[in-house]
Amino acid sequence: MLMIFFLLWVIFNGSLTPEIAVFGAVVSVSVFAFTCAFMGYSFKKELLFYRKLFLFFRYVILLVKEIVKANFGVIHMILTQKEEIQPVLAVFHTDLKSSSGKALLANAITLTPGTITVSLENDKYTVHCLDESLAEGMNDSAFVEYIKKLEA
Repeated sequence: MLMIFFLLWVIFNGSLTPEIAVFGAVVSVSVFAFTCAFMGYSFKKELLFYRKLFLFFRYVILLVKEIVKANFGVIHMILTQKEEIQPVLAVFHTDLKSSSGKALLANAITLTPGTITVSLENDKYTVHCLDESLAEGMNDSAFVEYIKKLEA
């Protein structure tokens, strides 16, 4: 939050000189101290926010990597007609705690080509997979591990 206050100060000033930077640092620290004193915010929460932000960026990188990998898998499945495609509905459970974590996992599954989250009830996911091979290991995927780290 402190960095955000300072960045807003610089953006609103339109330029960065030593005087603006020093005065902006003083104002940012003052506003941050006010936020900590009267709004229940703390420096510990600030560090936790940056840690989770870093983990979220790593999650987004993982998501993009898995989307690209799944794209090539689906392209390969479509272009090589050696085997019959067997669509399947996969049902699995996770031990994710927060509803936002569960929704994040459902969206990641839907964004990955070849899979669509059909329903999510409590901790039970129903996913339509283009082929049986795509249904393997969904409940212990890398997505679940990153979301657990984000929840902690």
